Amino acid sequence: MREVLHNEVHARPTPRIRLPALVIYVAVLNDGVSREQEWAHLRELPDQGGLTLDELQGSFLRLRFAGHALKWERHTEFTRYSLVQHLPEDAITGGSEADLLRQLVIDPDWLRRIPGRTVAAVQMAMVHGDIGDGQAIKAMGRHWFDGKPVLASMLGRGHSCAVTDFGLRDSGFERMFVVAPEGTSETRVGRISQRLLELETYRIMALRGLPVAKALGPMLTAAEAELADITARMDGTDVSDQALLETLIKLAAKVERATAEHMYRFSATQAYHGLVLQRINELREAAIPGTQTLGEFMQRRLSPAIATVAATAQRLGSLSQRIERTSALLRTRVDIVTEAQNQQLLAQLTRGQDLQLNLQTTVEGLSIAAISYYVISLVLYLGKAAKAAGAHINPELLAGALIPVVLLCIWWGTRQIHKKIHGGH
Repeated sequence: MREVLHNEVHARPTPRIRLPALVIYVAVLNDGVSREQEWAHLRELPDQGGLTLDELQGSFLRLRFAGHALKWERHTEFTRYSLVQHLPEDAITGGSEADLLRQLVIDPDWLRRIPGRTVAAVQMAMVHGDIGDGQAIKAMGRHWFDGKPVLASMLGRGHSCAVTDFGLRDSGFERMFVVAPEGTSETRVGRISQRLLELETYRIMALRGLPVAKALGPMLTAAEAELADITARMDGTDVSDQALLETLIKLAAKVERATAEHMYRFSATQAYHGLVLQRINELREAAIPGTQTLGEFMQRRLSPAIATVAATAQRLGSLSQRIERTSALLRTRVDIVTEAQNQQLLAQLTRGQDLQLNLQTTVEGLSIAAISYYVISLVLYLGKAAKAAGAHINPELLAGALIPVVLLCIWWGTRQIHKKIHGGH
């Protein structure tokens, strides 16, 4: 992977733009759009029938034509198309939107049929001019913005000037106007256009989390109320733990589903917002007296939306943690109840064992008596047999005399057996 990682910094080289120029920029979401579809669309351009799919594997492609160029870039969530051509003479002085589109070097219908949902579309006019007078620059681009109020900034602390109104037109495009002094290098002009276009694209991508955050608001409010109700009901005894657990599981599933579906969008919003701030910093803006800068406008309008998304993401994560704590508390409550039931069961088992032991002791006493009776009976029969054989023995007296001895021996033998059994355990 060394070569691939090394070449990553060269994967998207800065364009070289010769002034005056018109940049037509379109960024579309590529979710569900394959490289094959984008490749097929690029092949519809003049003289591109020989374009191969392998040329699109690097996620960057620049197609050069006579007098213009088209750049294709595929990113994780969106794909960008940038057309750079010569600026029509009447574009910033009196031409209409329809006239401008008719003077594009590619068919406007090709732009409309780019596969994917449009994120950003920009028409950027870039010309040479004196940037010493900011008000004169705004007057120069007045027709380009149809006389609407604009924002303007000196870029790079004085190497160029950028003007925009961040407004969408009926055509779906917004417009930007850049003025650079004579002698500005083509590479610098390319970097200026790239930063401004990326700024607008990342702004829209960052804002994609805002509708999601607003849509989740009512659900989060209802879920928080439901969790509070579950927690309150845990204090009482009128609801079974099983019912509470089932309700809590349903709530946890709903929250985890929302987390799985939308947390990526919230994380992406923060990442894109970081890129927006980075691009604003790279512009190194200086204010034109009486005009709000692009970065100031962007941060003031974008910050509340980003804060809303961040608060919703934090609220979702906090709710998930609270559900986890409530679940742990409920499990503890169930464990305590189960432990109490187990103690009652053990107490019942202990009482049963005591009764069994008492019964066993009684049975053992009877067993000693029974065994002694059989032994004495054998002694009696043995004495009678000996008397019949001629021995001078009184069998009844012998049996009576041996009764204490037999009882003692059998009792002692039983004790030894108990000791051996208990000693083995």
